[in-house]
Amino acid sequence: MNDSTSDNNEAAEEPGEIGGERLRRARRENDISVADIAKELHLDVPKVRALERNEFDVLGAPVFAKGHLRKYAELVGVSTDDVMTDYYQMNRSAGAPPVVGPKRKYARELSLAPWIGGGVTIIIAVAAAYWWFQREPAESAVTIEPASLAPFVAREETQPTVDEDASQAAESLAEEATDEDLAAQVIEEPEAEEIAPTIIQPEAVPASSGPQVQMELAFSGDCWTEVSDGAGRRLYYDLGQAGRVISLSGDAPLRVILGDSANVSIKVEGRDYPIPASARSGRLARLNINSQ
Repeated sequence: MNDSTSDNNEAAEEPGEIGGERLRRARRENDISVADIAKELHLDVPKVRALERNEFDVLGAPVFAKGHLRKYAELVGVSTDDVMTDYYQMNRSAGAPPVVGPKRKYARELSLAPWIGGGVTIIIAVAAAYWWFQREPAESAVTIEPASLAPFVAREETQPTVDEDASQAAESLAEEATDEDLAAQVIEEPEAEEIAPTIIQPEAVPASSGPQVQMELAFSGDCWTEVSDGAGRRLYYDLGQAGRVISLSGDAPLRVILGDSANVSIKVEGRDYPIPASARSGRLARLNINSQ
C-alpha cells in the first residue's frame, strides 16, 4: 500500500514523537495509506489525520479516542501500552492508566479471640441445656397447721365400745352360708332378644313409556365408553376394544361419552351416525342422541 501525496509532502518527524505521531511514523514505515487506516477504524481521513496529530477532541469523548488509538496501534504493530502511556501523559484529565500488578498477599494474623469467644458461648449453651433437662420441679411448699385432738378424744370417750361377742357371731353366720344359698341370690338376667336384620331391597327403576333409541357401537381400537339413557340408567360403562360391537337400547335421549372417538363408529336405528365436529374436544366426544 502506498501513502497518499499529502503524506509525502509532510515534514520529517522530529525526535521524541508520542501518541498519534508514533502511529503515523509506524504507518509510513509499513507503507500503509491513511485511507486504509480510516477504513479499518471506520473513520474518515480527516479524523485519522487529527488522531495522528494528537488532536483527540475531534474524535469526541475520550473513550472513542482511546479505542481508536488501541486499534491503530495493533494495525501498525506498535505497543499498545506505549501509545496509551503517551495519551495519558498528554491528557491528565483522562486519569492515569490502570496499573495491574500481581495480587498482593497479606499475611494473616491468626487471632484466637473469636475461637475463644465461640468456645465459651458453646460451653454456656451446653451447661444451660443440661441444667434445664436435669432440673427437678420445685416442690410446692406445704404449710401444716397443728390440729387439735381434743374433739376426737372427747368423742371417743362418749362412744360406746363394740361388743366383741356380737362381731364373732356375725362372722360365724357368714361362714355357715352354703353355696345353694348364694346361688339362690343370683338374679338371672333376661336373654337379649335377637334382632332380625332388615334387608333393604334396591328400588327398581320403573320402565319408561317414552320413545326408545336403538344404537350400535363398533370399536376399531381402545376407547373408554359411557352410555346412559334419558331415565338416568347407565346402559354401558367399560373399555371398548378393537373388533367389539355393542348394541344398546334406552329412553331418548342417549347420553354418550367417548374417550377416543376416532376408534368408534356409531349406528342409530340401523343407520350410520357421524359424530359432529361440535361434539368433539380433542379425542373426547360428548353426544346426546335422539331417535331418528
